[in-house]
Amino acid sequence: MTSKAGPEQVPAPARRASFLSALVPPAQRRPLDELADRLDLEAGDARAKTSAFWVMLVLSGIIAVAGVITDSTATVIGAMIIAPLSTPILGVGLGIVTAKGRLVARSVLTVVLGLATVVVLGWLVALVLPDTAHVLANSQVTGRTSPGLPELVAAFATGFAGAIALARRDLGDVLPGIAIAISLVPPLGVVGVCLGAGAPSLAAGALLLFTSNAVALVIAATVVFTGAGYAAEASEARAVVHGPRRVRRAYLVAGVALVVVAVPMVANTVQAALAELWAGQTRAAAQEWLADDPAAVVEGVTWQGQELVVAVRTPNELPPVDTLQSDVDALVPWQPEVVVVHTVGERVEEDG
Repeated sequence: MTSKAGPEQVPAPARRASFLSALVPPAQRRPLDELADRLDLEAGDARAKTSAFWVMLVLSGIIAVAGVITDSTATVIGAMIIAPLSTPILGVGLGIVTAKGRLVARSVLTVVLGLATVVVLGWLVALVLPDTAHVLANSQVTGRTSPGLPELVAAFATGFAGAIALARRDLGDVLPGIAIAISLVPPLGVVGVCLGAGAPSLAAGALLLFTSNAVALVIAATVVFTGAGYAAEASEARAVVHGPRRVRRAYLVAGVALVVVAVPMVANTVQAALAELWAGQTRAAAQEWLADDPAAVVEGVTWQGQELVVAVRTPNELPPVDTLQSDVDALVPWQPEVVVVHTVGERVEEDG
């Protein structure tokens, strides 16, 4: 007696193979040698590839720092497009998959040296600026100093897109868009600028953004390159006795790195959500505080460091601020100081 296997009875390995072949079809899959030539700076013409990497990295660093200083999004995007830092980061992933410890070590060293180069560029520029207060408040800095879970999710999605595009011959055209999506050099420029401006906490936030993006790239590349069969191909080409053990150890290190960067990003996300919640509750408390004044309008509630700034417009005198402070103290556990900005305002009537 025989029975027919329905779709739900297809063996799991076959389903995985079908899924991976859809991501990296065999007809479009790059050979391992070709992929290694793109991601290993020591493969092929090492001198030309190394000089091109450092020239483009320094130029992209200068462009990124200039974009941060001038708050120019277009300039920062230009730095993203030409920045070559994703090459050694993805090279780390390829080295893990193929159990090439030297490739991993060389790629990590290149990333660290590249990181230091861009940070020093930003630091030097910040030192010569006459006034850095306005720089620390611009959108290029504030948007990169408090990364949260959405940035980590975007980094993983971009990492998978980049790894798939590199593993496939027909997706090379999407690489510039991926370079824009994954922010590597601009956060390092922000790190240097913030250090030069005497804001180490902001520098730490920007460094966290870069680190999370780099970790996401490595993990995504490891998953995609393994699924595309490069690990098996490398094992067949080289009699790697200790390869599986080294790969498992590398996976463990990558997992620990992911946890290390994810914890503060989760904390930032929770903190941002709570800050928004408390600002909304403070606005409601301020409206109740001004309930006896029909002309009063609460124009906004914002955080400025550890202070809650409440903007109020009314031609009349304000009630005692201590009352509002007490209400806010009951709402926010750590009892921030409330600063009320009072604008009198008046209506101008046109004659005639």
